[in-house]
Amino acid sequence: MSGFNAVLARNTDNAPKDMGQQSQTVAFSHYNNLSAQLPIDPNSGKLVAGGIEVQAERCFNNIKAIVESINHVMNDVVRLTIFVTNLKHMDVVDTVYKTYFPTYMPTRTVVEVSALPMEAMIQVEVLLTNGEGTIPNAPQAGDLIKLTNNTADAPQCALSTQTVSFSHYNNLSAQLPINPKTGRLVEGGVREQTKQCLKNIKAILESIDVPMDDIVKINIFVKNLSDMEAINEVYSTFFPDSAIARAVAYVPARTEIEVSALPMGALVQVEAIVSHGDGTPPQLVEDRHGIVIYAHNTENAPICKLSTQTVAFSHYNHLSAQLPIVPETGEIVAGDVKVQATQCLKNIKAIVESINHTMEDVVKVNIFLKNIEDIEAVNSVYATFFTKDVPARRIVGVSALPKNALIQIDAVVSNAEGTAPRK
Repeated sequence: MSGFNAVLARNTDNAPKDMGQQSQTVAFSHYNNLSAQLPIDPNSGKLVAGGIEVQAERCFNNIKAIVESINHVMNDVVRLTIFVTNLKHMDVVDTVYKTYFPTYMPTRTVVEVSALPMEAMIQVEVLLTNGEGTIPNAPQAGDLIKLTNNTADAPQCALSTQTVSFSHYNNLSAQLPINPKTGRLVEGGVREQTKQCLKNIKAILESIDVPMDDIVKINIFVKNLSDMEAINEVYSTFFPDSAIARAVAYVPARTEIEVSALPMGALVQVEAIVSHGDGTPPQLVEDRHGIVIYAHNTENAPICKLSTQTVAFSHYNHLSAQLPIVPETGEIVAGDVKVQATQCLKNIKAIVESINHTMEDVVKVNIFLKNIEDIEAVNSVYATFFTKDVPARRIVGVSALPKNALIQIDAVVSNAEGTAPRK
């Protein structure tokens, strides 16, 4: 039997299973990737009756059921994302949220989106530790320790931790353009706000002795996609961040998402996933140094100077969001949402195959739709690319996508061979 980690998809009857082509949780190496949970009653397969409080409780109950079905607890959650269709509901959501995390707070991202499947008011997604790992018949020797950190040099929040490390990744809370000294939004427009978001991320990373060039994936939530040119001007002053990175023109994988609203009325919010070469204890000293970031582009998928198509670190590949762009022309493919979904997934497949992987290695897929009603059409295409075990999945409706696309998809891919050093 292979000594490599294996993809492990699991489902329980205690949480919804009829949301189409997705597994409730897909474990690989030291993380469990969960599908975003809607407020669906697992017995009826329908949305629960009631307002935002009832819906929030149902989402968290579904997550808890999945977590417990794989012998974990809620304190094993390292990152949590809350999508709501009305940010005014967050006071109620937070009251519910605190009952599930009474002593420990994971990293957190909150955004308002234009629509959610089944007309839900809320959808919650989590990333969970997996200390035992997924090497067949070879559990991790000893329990890896989750490390949390906050610094006064970045905004602090009673409902989230700035960064939570586990194994070889640091997961950061999404950063708003808040001045940590005042606790208020920085003065100015989107340029000033973008700079503050990235300064906050840099401060968090410096507090744990990690450079900006250790970031493997960036997610930019923006109120208006028309602001992306200004955002990119600021972004380019932060990446690359060192002479070594500039020498190879390294930039992280990236996803841009227009949202309906952001907390505090912000124009931009930035989330980062960061490599953690030293790992978390009790990893052996000889296994804690020299793991490298491996960035890769292929001409068989669209290339962008502001992002890398896929960035591998340790046992995961993080892909940039793929638009339905024909790589030969650089233009959106002509056709309806089925045609566009096909092109997005063809681009992902081309990237995955360029690093000697297959679509069966995909553990998580994130789908962003201009029209949430297109889910059924997208599923018909999706099923032709994922014919065996299906990844965990998230679907949200957005008010706009780059290049006026109807769909955008990003993915997380397992990396069984890991990145150097290899034994």
